[in-house]
Amino acid sequence: MATTIKITECPRDAMQGWLRQIPTTEKAAYINQLMQVGFDTIDFGSYVSPKAIPQMADTAEVLSQLQVTATSPKLLAIVANLRGAATAVLQPHIAYIGYPFSISPTFQLRNTNIDIINSIDVVKAVQNLCKAHDKQLVIYLSMAFGNPYNDAYSAEILGYYTDVIQRMGITIITLADTVGHATPELISKAFTTLIPLYPHVTFGAHIHCNATTWQPKLEAVIQSGCTHIDTALLGIGGCPMAGNALVGNINTLDVVSYLLLNNFSLNLNLTALDKANTMAQQLFVH
Repeated sequence: MATTIKITECPRDAMQGWLRQIPTTEKAAYINQLMQVGFDTIDFGSYVSPKAIPQMADTAEVLSQLQVTATSPKLLAIVANLRGAATAVLQPHIAYIGYPFSISPTFQLRNTNIDIINSIDVVKAVQNLCKAHDKQLVIYLSMAFGNPYNDAYSAEILGYYTDVIQRMGITIITLADTVGHATPELISKAFTTLIPLYPHVTFGAHIHCNATTWQPKLEAVIQSGCTHIDTALLGIGGCPMAGNALVGNINTLDVVSYLLLNNFSLNLNLTALDKANTMAQQLFVH
């Protein structure tokens, strides 16, 4: 039987650093089209400070315009603090709450304005909220493959915080290559070490890359046994809080083409995907 790869499409990550303010109706129409493709999950928006991420200020309005059915992909929203989580867990159509926990002290402060110790407390509180409202918490381990701030980084540091997170009962952990520092070797070492250690945890890969680095990174992810991958059409995106140019997400079409050529199982509507790609080309203009 062919291995099934589950894709989380990330329009939120593509949009969040885009300079042109995209109208709410255009965002909703685009995400509604993405929901026709058959992705496992759609990372559609974030409940964060509108001053920090102006593009996401209309997340609640976007959600109200989404055409959610029983067969729709699961919806994921990012939060950066307990207040955002308290709002997100009340939304019946949201299945997953995502929280960026950085193993880089500098980036944790940049991204959420708190240190790592306080961030652990936030994770605990958000996990309790998720349990109380039948949501699942997805922890993104930011800077999982290194950082540009000269903060200490090693596989042991990544392993330590992975262990801390999973001990809270969190069973979905995505390793995020926040600024594109990952190499195939680092990716392989991380997943081949962590997946056997924590068989009860679903590990995902959120890889930032460009047109020349995506394939070796993708191959390292897949060959290491990770079957959950984040993508974005056109390869747009990155974290505006990282303080550097947005390096880009792994392009959905590249991933889909690669997986189909290599006989992986993908339950996607390719006609709907092609239409979504056309809409992306029209949406992401300066």
